Amino acid sequence: MDKDSLNSQRQSERLNKQNSRFVRETPPARLARARRWVNASLSNAKHARAIWGAIPRIALENLAQLTEAHSLSVVAGDLQLLDGRWYITHAGLLRIAQRRRCSGIRTALQKELTDPAANRWIFKATVYKTTGSKGFVGYGDADPTNTSPLVRGAEMRVAETRAVNRALRKAYGIGLCSVEELGWLTNSPGPAGEKTQPVKPPDSNGSSNGQPKLRDRLCLLIRQYNLDPNLVKTYAADFCGAPTLKEASRDLVESFISHLATSAKENRDGLVCKLNSYAQPVEARP
Repeated sequence: MDKDSLNSQRQSERLNKQNSRFVRETPPARLARARRWVNASLSNAKHARAIWGAIPRIALENLAQLTEAHSLSVVAGDLQLLDGRWYITHAGLLRIAQRRRCSGIRTALQKELTDPAANRWIFKATVYKTTGSKGFVGYGDADPTNTSPLVRGAEMRVAETRAVNRALRKAYGIGLCSVEELGWLTNSPGPAGEKTQPVKPPDSNGSSNGQPKLRDRLCLLIRQYNLDPNLVKTYAADFCGAPTLKEASRDLVESFISHLATSAKENRDGLVCKLNSYAQPVEARP
């Protein structure tokens, strides 16, 4: 049997297997599956509103499609909403790979393209969906110009994560860009000689130059380090010396976000203790 005939036979067998499985599925089973999807979509929309507030209708419709197509979960940290667009996280990609029984992931440093002295790292990642498969390849790079100052010194790990994310997205047909691949996500400084950006109002929490909103950056830190959002808001208002976080100037909020990220990275337990102090009555607070 020639190669074309063999491929045609295999495709026919796969289609027959899918059709037989659909026929065997009883109407109650199909109804139960539909209900699970509806419940998952409603749950995702509920948690998304709780985290990011008002969400555009088109974003909610996209969220429902992502829930159905990839079984992604907002509460599990599979997705992030930035500037009205959904981005998948490294954790979400790994969960998809696990559900689809990924055979393995291999990474390799590209030494000929890497410059350790300049903290520039490039990795190649290969995802094997099945044992013996050729694999799907993705590359990731990181250096001080496309990463956050908060992860300075960890560019090598960032590059490897980006490579794995790109390979996983290729392997499983994920059209969403991943959060970790966004060079501007963490407000990285531009190269020397770059034109000065327009001055933003001090109380603005928006973004006019492609940077994410302060609220999105703060929500990302809260989710990344599993912090209590209400306690973080109270701590932020106290840190900024304002009655509420909304009344604090942008510069102070930016300073707080930087402080929070550093504290969470260096001593999360100490930060949690500090946050818990804001759950006590004012007179009992240290």
